[in-house]
Amino acid sequence: MNDLEIAKSVKPMPIRKITERLGIPDEDFEIYGRCKAKLSLDIIDEEKITQSNLILVTAITPTPAGEGKTTVTIGLTDALNQLEKNTIAVIREPSLGPVFGIKGGAAGGGWSQVIPMEDINLHFTGDFHAIEKANNLLSALIDNNIQSKTRNLGIDPRTVLWKRVMDMNDRALRGIVTGLGGKTGGIPRETGFNITAASEVMAILCMSKDLEDLKKRFASIYVGDRFDESPVYAGDLKAEGAMATLMKEAIKPNLVQTLGHHPALIHGGPFANIAQGTNSIIATKMGLSLGDYVVTEAGFGSDLGAEKFFNIKCREAGISPKATVLVATIRALKYHGGKPLKELTSEDLEALEKGLPNLLHHLESLRSFGIPVVVAVNVFSSDTAAEKQLLLEYCENLGIPVALSEGWEKGGEGCLNLGKLVIKAAENCQYKFKPTYALDDSVEEKIKKVSRTIYGASGVVLSAKAQSQLKKIDRLGYNHLPVCIAKTQKSISDQEKLIGRPRDFKITIREFEIAAGAGFLIPIAGEILRMPGLSETPAAEQVDISPDGVISGLF
Repeated sequence: MNDLEIAKSVKPMPIRKITERLGIPDEDFEIYGRCKAKLSLDIIDEEKITQSNLILVTAITPTPAGEGKTTVTIGLTDALNQLEKNTIAVIREPSLGPVFGIKGGAAGGGWSQVIPMEDINLHFTGDFHAIEKANNLLSALIDNNIQSKTRNLGIDPRTVLWKRVMDMNDRALRGIVTGLGGKTGGIPRETGFNITAASEVMAILCMSKDLEDLKKRFASIYVGDRFDESPVYAGDLKAEGAMATLMKEAIKPNLVQTLGHHPALIHGGPFANIAQGTNSIIATKMGLSLGDYVVTEAGFGSDLGAEKFFNIKCREAGISPKATVLVATIRALKYHGGKPLKELTSEDLEALEKGLPNLLHHLESLRSFGIPVVVAVNVFSSDTAAEKQLLLEYCENLGIPVALSEGWEKGGEGCLNLGKLVIKAAENCQYKFKPTYALDDSVEEKIKKVSRTIYGASGVVLSAKAQSQLKKIDRLGYNHLPVCIAKTQKSISDQEKLIGRPRDFKITIREFEIAAGAGFLIPIAGEILRMPGLSETPAAEQVDISPDGVISGLF
């Protein structure tokens, strides 16, 4: 059976049964159909949070073959519950772009999924729509002000950085001209669209602590400059109230369940190559308030998602994981060892061994945070006994706890050994994480520390444009913000073709973006697309619905 068929083979438990199990009173949740609910922020209990165990799931450098972080996250959640630990999964919401593009959905896979899978992957409870509307409202207010004769703030259209968004992969919208149509059409200017997950509104949602904080962050969004070169913020346009109003339901985390009928919170979905790549602080704290263990994930490899999880999210939220699970797959390691994508299903111990330095690099960089690491080998049917033995022995010789993760095939039962290792690691963790840099370090020093410690780079090169922008960042008073480096997810370096464990490379920062509302700076390394395009054969071609409403083709 495929993912959708497996998901449909299990009858979801009414969501009220899940809220009863969690002890959530009726006034603190709103039912969205039979199997989904929105939860009130009043559930968050700061004292309970300090007593719970947060587990981070991250991965080695991703490959086109896929690594299965979400599958491991859900399988581990079910396993910990089977081991009598009250556990909640807290993950991100899928974007329609990848769902209909090349990646597919983000609800796990096989017998380690969250359900209702088709609802989660398609619109869900409307959070992405609210984010899109809040983002585009600000765009409309900007253009309206530029056009205005009586309330004009003197915005220089050439400096406006804010773009419209849409939750779809559509390369034709990357660069557009607005304001055409003559005198009543507005002031023509060059702009474009980003995908909704790349909006700063999404990043702000996931960094906010409550509705009032969300509104303050919206007011702090840096829009561009006036003709006199002074900055313009969303608050100058009086946008924050209406934007926050559009988000009044989206700020509430969504409760669903795993195929094992265990609770899962899904909320927010920023990408890790351009933003912080983790679910909302609100959802994570809510999970820690309701459960004794929370299993969460961070996007792409540990060089992106985990680094930002620690240095941005955990620092802002005042939380710290008790263990980190590093997901590795035999086929991904063979890819990093030079084996062609089409040949990854055939046994190749030599390629596997050549790919192990990628795993070692991620282990070393994760150790810098001072939190115990457990390796999860996400098993695929093509993995041979000899390949599994080689990888297990490699980790054991390094002194790293390691277990096979067979959640796709067996659900929680296939992750019990992994669960036992995670419990042991969490119970023995007595420390809070160690940040890679201090907030009072200079911006350049922050970038250097991440590049050297996390990427293994030999140095950092700042373009002339980036150096000029640093002066502006200093003038605006943003030196104290953490850095959210935007780079390719396909390599530890900033060059996507350098697979495996690159050495003797430098990170080149070509420019900066200021995400003042989200509360971080974005140094950009290489070319980063914020509006993806569809693949030659989009996943959308496989999706269909029957006359009686039965969906097929989602994965």
